[in-house]
Amino acid sequence: MYQNYSDSIYQYIFYMMKDKEAAKDILQDTFFQVYKKYHTFHGGSEKSWLYTIARNTAIDYLRKKKPVFYLIDLFPSAHEKTPEDIVLLNETEKLVYLALSKVKRSYREVIILRKMKDFSIKETAGILGCTESQVKVNLNRGMNALRKELLKEGYCHEII
Repeated sequence: MYQNYSDSIYQYIFYMMKDKEAAKDILQDTFFQVYKKYHTFHGGSEKSWLYTIARNTAIDYLRKKKPVFYLIDLFPSAHEKTPEDIVLLNETEKLVYLALSKVKRSYREVIILRKMKDFSIKETAGILGCTESQVKVNLNRGMNALRKELLKEGYCHEII
């Protein structure tokens, strides 16, 4: 499981944390929790289960350390961006990252999972521990909030 999912989960954690070292620590803690709790996994999507554990591990970390700024990638691509790729982003993408850092955490989480990680509505709801309706509402509100932040920054192109 580590070989199959560690890179993707690391990126997910990094986008939430915006801190390489914290993301590495949380990734290790995530797979330690997976090892300890594997007996509780009763089928279903292994990937969704892993992301749920990663999210909960990150939230536990955040409760201990504040304030934290979140970061996500709005533009899905054929390959996911690594933290090193983020440094090389063009100005438009950097503006989007800045705007995203100002959007509520609950909205960012949904955007990460739906827009970047391509989870279904059902999978996203399972990972976040909420209803499918809440996922839809938070995604819609999150994208609207992101548009408003981008307008404040002077970005006038359509993002969706």
